[in-house]
Amino acid sequence: MNDIQNIYSSIPANIPQELFQDILITETFKVKRIVSKGQASPKDFWYDQDQNEWVILLKGSAGLLFEDNDTIIELTPGDYINIPAHLKHRVEWTDPDIETVWLEIMWVQHCENNGVRS
Repeated sequence: MNDIQNIYSSIPANIPQELFQDILITETFKVKRIVSKGQASPKDFWYDQDQNEWVILLKGSAGLLFEDNDTIIELTPGDYINIPAHLKHRVEWTDPDIETVWLEIMWVQHCENNGVRS
C-alpha cells in the first residue's frame, strides 16, 4: 500500500535555509520538493548542472536569472520552466513573506545513436 503524502505538509514556520526533500529517485530521474522563504542564490553564484531540470512553482513567487540575460523571469504559482543541462542560472529572489514551494524534476537526457548512448 502506498502512503499518501501532501506537498504542502511538514513545512516549518521558520525557514533559515532552503529545504530540499527528495520525493522520488530512480535511475533516470529525481523528483524533489524545494521550499524557500526569502532565500536567493549567493552573489556571483551560478547553477551549472549536469542534469536537465524542469521546475514548477506551486506556491509563493520567485525570480530566476539566466547568464547573459539581464531580464529576471518572475515565476508565480502554476508557472513552470525547463532548464537544459549547463544553462547557467540563479535564483535572484524568493518571496520573504510566504513559503515558495517548488517541484523539481532532474534527468539526464540519453541519445541513442547506433547503439551507443551519449
